[in-house]
Amino acid sequence: MTIKTPLELLYDQVKTRPDQLYLTQPHNGQVTEYTWKQFDTLVRKTAQGIVNLDLPKGSHIALISKNCAEWFVADLAIMMAGHVSVPIFPTAGQETISYVLDHAKCPVVFVGKLENSEEQIKAVPESVKSIGFPYPGADCDVDWDTFTNVEPFEGYPVPSMDETMTIIYTSGSTGSPKGVLHKYSSISWTANSSLDALSVNDQDRILSYLPLAHITERILVEMASLFSGMQIYFIESLDTFKTDIQRCQPTLFISVPRLWTRFQMGILAQMPQKKLDFMLKIPILGGIVAKKIRNGLGLNHSRLWASGSAPISPATIKWFAKIGINISEGWGMTENCAYGTSSVPFRMDKVGCIGKAYDGVDIRIAEDGEIQVKGPCNMHEYYLEPEKTAEVFTEDGYLRTGDKGEIDAEGYVKITGRLKDIFKTAKGKYITPVPIEAKLMENAAIEQVCVTGSDLKQPIALLVLSPEAKQQPKEEHLAALAQTLEAVNATLESHMLLDRLVVVEEEWTIENDLLTPTLKIKRHILEKKYQDVINAPYKEKVVWLS
Repeated sequence: MTIKTPLELLYDQVKTRPDQLYLTQPHNGQVTEYTWKQFDTLVRKTAQGIVNLDLPKGSHIALISKNCAEWFVADLAIMMAGHVSVPIFPTAGQETISYVLDHAKCPVVFVGKLENSEEQIKAVPESVKSIGFPYPGADCDVDWDTFTNVEPFEGYPVPSMDETMTIIYTSGSTGSPKGVLHKYSSISWTANSSLDALSVNDQDRILSYLPLAHITERILVEMASLFSGMQIYFIESLDTFKTDIQRCQPTLFISVPRLWTRFQMGILAQMPQKKLDFMLKIPILGGIVAKKIRNGLGLNHSRLWASGSAPISPATIKWFAKIGINISEGWGMTENCAYGTSSVPFRMDKVGCIGKAYDGVDIRIAEDGEIQVKGPCNMHEYYLEPEKTAEVFTEDGYLRTGDKGEIDAEGYVKITGRLKDIFKTAKGKYITPVPIEAKLMENAAIEQVCVTGSDLKQPIALLVLSPEAKQQPKEEHLAALAQTLEAVNATLESHMLLDRLVVVEEEWTIENDLLTPTLKIKRHILEKKYQDVINAPYKEKVVWLS
């Protein structure tokens, strides 16, 4: 197949469907729409603004903002002007922002919608020119209207597939972020391949709200839209999420386990499980109830629902299947364009697996159980870190993922844990926490969990309840959690038995540094924070910390 770069696809879309709606951006209760032609014009004005900065070809230009139309514009304009994009998570703290700007030697940064813009902008040194998107708080050296008040760029450049397109800094749970360098070849091949794998076309609509700084949203939403012509709808904020998703009525919906759990708890807050189960079993009425729930979520027009970034409980997938939402899991990493496996089409008998390898991707299990992957989607290198690059690739070119897993006879992959997460108890027995955490998450009231206990006689589990669950009487949860502990322990070998569950009050978030920007728990920081709690000799099987 002939693979084109994102810029070539932009030119094609503008030529074939100039007046078709492409982007929908809400702001202050108003909605701005962009056709392909309008989008192209703004890209060209932004590209000319970049050209006017007179930067050396291939300069690194940073981009820090929540998802918005201007993010897409700046990304394509950076390509058109002949430079390399360096996205930064909009939740990044000053230390991370400073590190990325310095490590990537970025002379320019685009700044948009942020969580704490005043503090985050302070991390941008005076030597770096800042350009602000048209949103409150983006107070920069140059505002958006001024920067784009130029004649549009007139050329039609086509970058070489061997040129660097982007450097994405990973949100690792330890150490400084690593710059994952992708060339046009890996990004373009992956985005093009995803269209066939997920059957994406120009009739699709998708809501863009997961961070564009993350590879999944970048490939499966932004890049895929350039290849397919599908429509993109942005959210204004989390507070307007319900309104924004209803406006979009997405045909494709990609989310993370935490949001799926919150959807579930929101539904159960309005209709108890017993009543829901009873109504779903009644012919005709069950279908009406399920459709009403899907409509309430804004997902009744969806034909594909997906979950990624972290493990989702099989119980959660089975729960949603009862209301006609079949959640397919996917797996990948920044280092392989988030293009490893997919559970599309959905199969109930394969729930708990992350799917099969995409066409063109080769997956194998190493002797130590590690999942290793090879394909055109793999990164070129870690920027300026040849030793780490050498460490992450095998001699025959497979990417070491750090995930431990197994493959069944049909090629379906199951993750059984992270190699670095495995710990040893005081009995000298090794514990793999992820499978135990997945069992605990079958209790819908549990939103976050971390199984730990290095050097304890038996492991324990730290828990955070969902906001909806916290509103219910504590006594009800104590009894339910005790039952969950008993049920989970009944499935475990003796050395894995959980000694207790500890419910902590503080939510684990990106802001308090207990989650990565992709919502993975930072185990070492959690263990340090709760060190006294973990080692305390509690007698109760369910401990509730206030």
